[in-house]
Amino acid sequence: MGGATSLETGGYRFLPSVFQYSAGVVAEPGYEIQRVRFRSLVSLDVGFNAIERFIRAAGRPITALCACELRSPAPFTDDGFHVFNEQYVSRLKAWGIMKGDVNPVARSNVCPEISPPSVPSFYGFSFTIKSSNVGPTFVVAGSGEAPEGVPGDYADRAIRKGETTPDAMREKACYVLGEMERRMNLLGCGWKSSTLVQLYTVHDFHCFFADEIVRRGAACNGATWHFARPPLRGLEYEMDCAGLRLETVIDATA
Repeated sequence: MGGATSLETGGYRFLPSVFQYSAGVVAEPGYEIQRVRFRSLVSLDVGFNAIERFIRAAGRPITALCACELRSPAPFTDDGFHVFNEQYVSRLKAWGIMKGDVNPVARSNVCPEISPPSVPSFYGFSFTIKSSNVGPTFVVAGSGEAPEGVPGDYADRAIRKGETTPDAMREKACYVLGEMERRMNLLGCGWKSSTLVQLYTVHDFHCFFADEIVRRGAACNGATWHFARPPLRGLEYEMDCAGLRLETVIDATA
């Protein structure tokens, strides 16, 4: 994956990755990214419809959609994940956001361990608005402890495959932290410009939180822990991050 690619109709640049999502997005000059969270989880169809209403009501084209945050009932098999992703990207293709298999929209998709949704659902989304504010706003897509875009099942290429000891979790977390930093660097950003850092795991990370997360600046504005699993079986730790100024909470009918 090289540098960021411009999506002129959306007002942002993105890091090309796999077909289901880009690795991250950053607003172009003259724009900034606004994050919107739903007050409660909504199914994909309801969420997509609400997203379209909200973005168009803001006077922006639907191509301004630049990131999605999803919640799923349970981790997928690799085959099940592919089927789900085909369903998910069909709306992006219908909106003209995707060109072939090039997907500019960043994404996180995790599975709450307690009280999960019954169907894949939206937690939130982000889109660009026109702005005179100076300084980048960005969203880095979620990443687990397995390299993306290479052959084989995710579980088979996971760091410390099948292990959840404190030492293994530290190594997994360090890999993911490195991937967050690599993506931010390609977007021209870093931890100092982050306002939102989210951790997703059901395992104890406190034994390395100070040394591996806080000391490297990843929690400079705090870190939010979601008691959730990554979206694929065999993965145990995921993160995403963003640097934003605006966040709104809405009902799906708003």
